[in-house]
Amino acid sequence: QVQLVESGGGLVQAGGSLRLSCAASGRTFSSYGMGWFRQAPGKEREFVAGISWSGRNTHYADSAKGRFTISRDNAENTVYLQMNSLKPEDTAVYYCAQRDAVFTTIAATPCRYDYWGQGTQVTVSS
Repeated sequence: QVQLVESGGGLVQAGGSLRLSCAASGRTFSSYGMGWFRQAPGKEREFVAGISWSGRNTHYADSAKGRFTISRDNAENTVYLQMNSLKPEDTAVYYCAQRDAVFTTIAATPCRYDYWGQGTQVTVSS
């Protein structure tokens, strides 16, 4: 059974930084691309960043480019999201997700991911 457990969320002032972690278990982590999504109250879940199974390729939403960095440690079965220069509009619940097939390209749509974490709240105050 696949489990994804996020951590690292919290309350931060605008301009601050947070590092989210997502620990995975249950299947061969290094074979699957990973993604980070977020969902603010009253809004649809949106793609933030994705990383390929090898870690060599990454892709970011326009809102995250230049501020967020996704990375992974396949030895530790963990994916990270470093978030810098945070803005109030980054406030949301952040979810990590695992792709639905091995050795595939990065995907920005939720339907391409078949396992999700429980989410971690990020709140950025102005």
